[in-house]
Amino acid sequence: MKVRHVHVAVALCVSVSMPAAFAAPAVAAVTPRHHSQPSLQKLLDRIVAGGAVAAIAEVRDGRTTWRGAAGRARIDRPEPARADGRFRVGSVTKSFTATVVLQLVGEGKLKLSDSVEQWLPGLVDQGGTITIRNLLQHTSGIPDYATGLFDEEGVLKDRHRTWTARELVERAEELPHEFPPGSRFGYSNTNYIVLGMLIERVTGRPYATEIRERILRPLGLGHTRLPGTSSEVPGPHAHAYVRVVEGGKVVPVDVTRFNATVADAAGSIISTTRDLNRFYRALLGGELLGSALLKEMKDPGGAKEYGLGLEVVSLPCGIAYGHGGGTNGYSTVAFSSPDGTRQLALSMTPYSDDRKRAAMALLTSALCPPRR
Repeated sequence: MKVRHVHVAVALCVSVSMPAAFAAPAVAAVTPRHHSQPSLQKLLDRIVAGGAVAAIAEVRDGRTTWRGAAGRARIDRPEPARADGRFRVGSVTKSFTATVVLQLVGEGKLKLSDSVEQWLPGLVDQGGTITIRNLLQHTSGIPDYATGLFDEEGVLKDRHRTWTARELVERAEELPHEFPPGSRFGYSNTNYIVLGMLIERVTGRPYATEIRERILRPLGLGHTRLPGTSSEVPGPHAHAYVRVVEGGKVVPVDVTRFNATVADAAGSIISTTRDLNRFYRALLGGELLGSALLKEMKDPGGAKEYGLGLEVVSLPCGIAYGHGGGTNGYSTVAFSSPDGTRQLALSMTPYSDDRKRAAMALLTSALCPPRR
């Protein structure tokens, strides 16, 4: 799995051109389309026509819910992708991890101004000047641990190895820090590995347990999993692929299965479009955080388009909050209007580089109300 971050604009352009012969017919939406919404199914079909093996989505407009799917669950079989399929959400995990950290702040167990050294002494260089806020907003300067984990084809070198969080941070600490803490924005997955360790230090329980108890169970997110050392994607799911050159030909390699400890608190979650929309609706609606902390979370400050575990994207009708995620062969986009009433959760299993325009069109159509 590629655990590097993908901003929404970038997440939508990491696609894969597969031969038209492999493109399966679209699956009908499972609920009727609202009369004021555009043809969402056609936009999903365009994503597959642009090279994705499969694309599934849920769109909510506060009154109605539309779910649809296009493409195939596997590139070599006729079985269609399912609208209720599971998928690896990648960096969307960061919003869950950040929410738990901010809940701990709200409970008085942490302060955003606390240093890493205060809670995890000796873990990182300059830990005394790196704050919890720096980690949440990617302004710490800590390099990304994922460097060197993938071969030249972009395939994880040891897909079934179990990693500890400390091992991942130690990999990052072998590299020079990129800038002084707080001086600028620099996305690094290592920040959220450290935050996962911080959650365990403060609560005495693993970050995965805290996410389950504080978010998944209260919200009824029954199809969302933190897989631990398991390599499986449980339940129905579209398979994920990367392009590999063999014998002078580009061939698809199935990379669906891998040990998700390599992503940890930065990107390990498996979910569905329904569960992701429910999570962001609850978050933005004030069910998980108090108003002051939610305001902090949504504020990009000097980080341009990134708050505290939330990406901020500009659309023709205004801004939206959520996160993009990328893994080997999976790409996720999950964004909501500021009040959480209009939402899109989209999962793609890309196999080309041509889907950006269609996916951005779907995002805009889902979140921007039609003109009367």
